[in-house]
Amino acid sequence: MTTDSGGGRAPLDHTRQVTIDALCEHFANDVMSVEDFEARVDVAHRATTVDELRELLSDLPTGNLPATHDGSHPAPIGGRGVAPAAHTQESAFQVALLGGTRRTGQWTPARVNQTIAVMGGVELDFREALLPRGVTELKVYTIMGGVEVIVPPHLNVESHGIGIMGGFDHAGNSGQLPDPNAPVLRISGVAVMGGVDVKVRHPGETARDARRRRRQERRARKRALRKGRDDLMSDDVGRLTD
Repeated sequence: MTTDSGGGRAPLDHTRQVTIDALCEHFANDVMSVEDFEARVDVAHRATTVDELRELLSDLPTGNLPATHDGSHPAPIGGRGVAPAAHTQESAFQVALLGGTRRTGQWTPARVNQTIAVMGGVELDFREALLPRGVTELKVYTIMGGVEVIVPPHLNVESHGIGIMGGFDHAGNSGQLPDPNAPVLRISGVAVMGGVDVKVRHPGETARDARRRRRQERRARKRALRKGRDDLMSDDVGRLTD
């Protein structure tokens, strides 16, 4: 059994948070009842070993588990494949000039991707994309156009852009901890009188479904926080009365 011992507190706390986030996600997707969710969150708050936390997710859909005590990371929820280095191009272009360009489904981005939209639109859906290990660069330039980038949860996304009479927006997936071993998508660029929008969605999820899921996840996290506070108060009262 994997246990937490001197110096192992940080890995245990990290795994606890990953586990609670995963429970919130499953609860938001109607995988479990309120009673089951609250019971598992209660166990997660009280767990003293990583194995106890892993067990809480072992029977849920996808069977994915949080990081282990020794630092290894199985595939996260919504696990993704990684493109072999030999199949990865060094550079690629996506251009929309008075028109539109889309990349969806399973595809393999290059190491460096240049995206240009001039009075047109580009949609890049990375939810099923096979990213190479390490950093994948996405450089976006739009003039009076729009670029929509859709990414899955748990993917490491870095976004640094400039909006000039336009917008460069990245709505991160609050509460979700990205897998430190996952590939990194680094987005940069300039939007002039146009917009770049980076959104987080699950594979197959529509924009409406994503909004609904985020609302449910926020409620689930509030419920989990209240449960944790109640457990702590109960333990404090118990110690005072002993």
